[in-house]
Amino acid sequence: MEENTSFFEKERDRLTAEISSGFEELLSSSNNLNRKLEEVLGMTREYETIAALWQSFHELMRGHSDDGDVSAETEQQPHGLPGTGGHILTASKSGGLGAVQEEQQNS
Repeated sequence: MEENTSFFEKERDRLTAEISSGFEELLSSSNNLNRKLEEVLGMTREYETIAALWQSFHELMRGHSDDGDVSAETEQQPHGLPGTGGHILTASKSGGLGAVQEEQQNS
């Protein structure tokens, strides 16, 4: 029966098989692409969750620093850390200790 098939029919069958193979490869590649895109979208959702967590932490810490600023304004005394030269030992300025405090605050 193959003897009766013309060159056109053989070439048509070969090209049809090649096109079909190409479509299968295209379908496989697009499925891989879709999986990768879903993975990327999933990762961005995870990052959004982490970013929201850090944002709430930042707002919480900013709220605490704002509260600290209000108390510092009412006390009218600068706050400092021990060992940095800004730490206030007493509130009175009498005697030798007051001179040390003024020197620490001015430096």
